Amino acid sequence: MIDGVIVTPLKQICDERGKIMHMLRANAPHFRGFGEIYFSTVHPGAVKAWHIHQRMTLNYAVPLGNIKFVLYDDRIESSTRGELMEFFLGPDNYSLVTVPPMVWNGFKGIGDQTAIVANCASIVHDPDEIQRKDPCDPSIPYDWDIKHR
Repeated sequence: MIDGVIVTPLKQICDERGKIMHMLRANAPHFRGFGEIYFSTVHPGAVKAWHIHQRMTLNYAVPLGNIKFVLYDDRIESSTRGELMEFFLGPDNYSLVTVPPMVWNGFKGIGDQTAIVANCASIVHDPDEIQRKDPCDPSIPYDWDIKHR
């Protein structure tokens, strides 16, 4: 587990009309403040990676579709420097992944439908506090291809 990353299983309340999918509450112990909520879509097979935030804490959940969500810790002072984490998120594994600042992250759409990724960010988007890398950048030791295990 990468230091500072928190995975919180989320509650879904289902009935014959549909369901309620909880995401984040202001009184949750991992809540770091509210900046904005936004939604990103990713098509099956598409990769949206890599990016890192200097100050923003991310809170990701996937209410529709499925993604492979990958984190990489490159923080010099971190006890988990060099570690990768991989999660498969969607309605069947409905969880909130809280990502602290300075952890590289990205995701790939998997399955056969476009996924919706929700993020409750701790601060308002600031283009000066984000950095990006190509999904195939060799400085992050990860291959986005399907792994047959």
